[in-house]
Amino acid sequence: MTQEKHEFRDIALLITHYNRSKSLEKLLAAFEALDCTFAEIIVSDDGSQKEQLVALEDLKTKYNFKLITTPKNKGLGNNINKGQDNVTAPYTLYIQEDFVPKPIFPKHLKDAYNIISDDKKWDLISMYAYERYPYTKEFKSGFSERIFKPLPWFTNNLKFYLYSDHPHLRRSTFFNKFGRYREGINGDKTEMDMSMSFIKNNGQSLVYDDHYGLLTQENSQDEPSTANFRTTIENNGSLGIKIAKWGYAKIKFTKLNLQLLFRSKR
Repeated sequence: MTQEKHEFRDIALLITHYNRSKSLEKLLAAFEALDCTFAEIIVSDDGSQKEQLVALEDLKTKYNFKLITTPKNKGLGNNINKGQDNVTAPYTLYIQEDFVPKPIFPKHLKDAYNIISDDKKWDLISMYAYERYPYTKEFKSGFSERIFKPLPWFTNNLKFYLYSDHPHLRRSTFFNKFGRYREGINGDKTEMDMSMSFIKNNGQSLVYDDHYGLLTQENSQDEPSTANFRTTIENNGSLGIKIAKWGYAKIKFTKLNLQLLFRSKR
């Protein structure tokens, strides 16, 4: 039985990379195995080590992507900015190098593309999330609308992540509406800053309901994640830790509300 080809002629695949060429190769090989082709593939590297850059050049020959480098590490914001600047296709599938698409991914990427190209309302469609967004409304094709509820009695801190750095499809004109990613700060703050801009500028987003269903995030011992994940303390179930976490959540909720209140539009 011949495998179906998936041609995404209007979508650029934008991959951010830092010192994990084996993970990048696994991602690119997975798309090739699924017979997915894109208008272009952009790999934006954030100042990886020399041996990694040598590996990237080899992969570039094999997978035919455009490699954008920088002489030193400048952080997530700069890495996404310079990658997006090199996209020429009307839509961008943004993904980090440590994700791998599942066999059903191409079908639902097509669904996402049909949705975003048919209706200018949508700015971004998320294909993965660590946790479910707290306030959603069912849409179609397995996607739901993220709804930001500003009133203070909607107290779940996750509501502020209307935008997320996790793999997503967006318009390549994203910067025109929401501005560029803030540079010179850590990745978590970069993500939150963009989410605040997304909320302030009336961003509209969807998320795939089975948020672990389309991709897996794979981090080997040789190439561990560089992101800041939950610590052992955060996962501790003792009463004292639970009280501390509750207090921290309330302080963070207040801080994020104030940050949004005083955030100017783009």
